[in-house]
Amino acid sequence: MTNRWWLYQKERFPIFAHGPLILAFSLSAMSYSALLRGESTLRPAAALVAFVTAFFFFLQLRIADEFKDAADDARWRPYRPVPRGLVTLRELGWIGVGAGVIQLAGSLWLRPLQALMLVIAWVYLALMSREFFVHDWLKAHPTFYLLSHMIILPVFDIYATACDWLMARATPPQGLIWFLAVSYLNGIVIEIGRKIRAPEDEEEGVETYTVLWGRPRALAAWLGAMGLTALCAWRGAVLIGFATPVALLLLILLVSATLVAIRFARHPLPGRGRHFELVSGIWTLVMYLSLGAGPLLLRFLQGGLR
Repeated sequence: MTNRWWLYQKERFPIFAHGPLILAFSLSAMSYSALLRGESTLRPAAALVAFVTAFFFFLQLRIADEFKDAADDARWRPYRPVPRGLVTLRELGWIGVGAGVIQLAGSLWLRPLQALMLVIAWVYLALMSREFFVHDWLKAHPTFYLLSHMIILPVFDIYATACDWLMARATPPQGLIWFLAVSYLNGIVIEIGRKIRAPEDEEEGVETYTVLWGRPRALAAWLGAMGLTALCAWRGAVLIGFATPVALLLLILLVSATLVAIRFARHPLPGRGRHFELVSGIWTLVMYLSLGAGPLLLRFLQGGLR
């Protein structure tokens, strides 16, 4: 029993890969909100609830995908855990419900209004799972599919940032929109990056962006999303007095990503498509830490030295 669930997480929701990224996401959302309000610390209990809720929320996103893609997985990807019988959709459904109970209890423990924001995120997740009731149209327009589904990230970001400003009995600080934009665009970077593949790695029935758009356009879209993310991150960093370090760091990452894309464009060898998922993950992790948790820690240390 334990072994099969360990195998499931390894294949579909690797906790040691996703955990640090989700921790950076939740802490930085709260940290950026605190920085905008002129604070240098977070409430530990609220930070814990934000992380646990975010972790389970991304797990619920994975579980929702298992239900949504069940027919396609059975036809085209029988090697995945659900179609090959490692776990069942019923079991995954109960895990999602159990996670929801924990999320709701933690949110209510903070404040009832915090729970309302969680419910709003759940509603959007439910609409996503039903493809907003326009499945055929979205399938025919993959760009709109991508753009509409990534809205879930800023929607949940509102919950995560509220673990700071709502607990402080304040209103959402001005400038928070830049962090929401960064989250939205980071989601696009990750989504495109994980669906760029070499010709030999393409699978029948799997709609990667290198198939849908062609390799040049897919690479351009990935780099373009990174560029827009960097611009929004820099604008957000200006508001917390951290513009120069963020700009230099993102410039280094952008140059590195461009070199990876050029190499792949010239020599799309088997296996190299995985580099884009790795670079996208590093990009997102560094982005969040440099925009939220890192500056907050520095401000806290500077305050302690005075």
